[in-house]
Amino acid sequence: MKVHFIQHEIFEAPGAYLTWAEARGYVTSFSKVFANQVIPSSAEDIDLLIVLGGPQSPSTTLQECPHFDSKAEIAFIQQCIALEKAVVGVCLGAQLIAEALGATFESSPEKEIGVFPLQLTEAGLKDEKINHFGQSLAVGHWHNDMPGLTADSEVLATTVGCPRQIIAYSNFVYGFQCHMEFTPEVVELLIAEEEDFLVNNHTHRFVQKPDVIRNYNYAHMNDMLFQFLDKLAAEYQGRS
Repeated sequence: MKVHFIQHEIFEAPGAYLTWAEARGYVTSFSKVFANQVIPSSAEDIDLLIVLGGPQSPSTTLQECPHFDSKAEIAFIQQCIALEKAVVGVCLGAQLIAEALGATFESSPEKEIGVFPLQLTEAGLKDEKINHFGQSLAVGHWHNDMPGLTADSEVLATTVGCPRQIIAYSNFVYGFQCHMEFTPEVVELLIAEEEDFLVNNHTHRFVQKPDVIRNYNYAHMNDMLFQFLDKLAAEYQGRS
């Protein structure tokens, strides 16, 4: 398997996604757009594209963020989908997948930062790639927005604060608004970016304090993510 990451910011690190790929001996490559690395011109040599999160939105312009070209990323995602590659989007990445498929992102009903349980929907409990999560699973969050829905998409998981946490757009294309890739190292990077807000927040009910976030054991959600990725990779490699 050849796994390509699009990383928007140094503090939006791949975390457990990269741990998974390296542990299985997969070939990994990156477009670190924050370091002005370009998006590949061709998806032919990629098996799995993982588009990570970021503080931007799909509507962020080049004038607002010169290193983030949403149109180029959306076009590359469309190319991957057209070639029947596997695609996983995380947070902003999930919103970009939806945009690539013609669905517009929206604001989430609640801002979520920290660890909160998601609930699998009926469709989620039937989805063989994620039903090992069980009816409820504590996962990471760091967002304001959520992905759009297409006519063929299925919402597989929700939270009290956000009705679109995991979305299946096809057998090989999944959007995760949540962050199951969090590790102690990743959350420290994120906390450093927003510590003043986290410490002083008294408005948002789904925003945790830094010590709560950093003291969580992320191993179980990482393992659940690894199992999802293993199932996705096996189905992708076993297709006729």
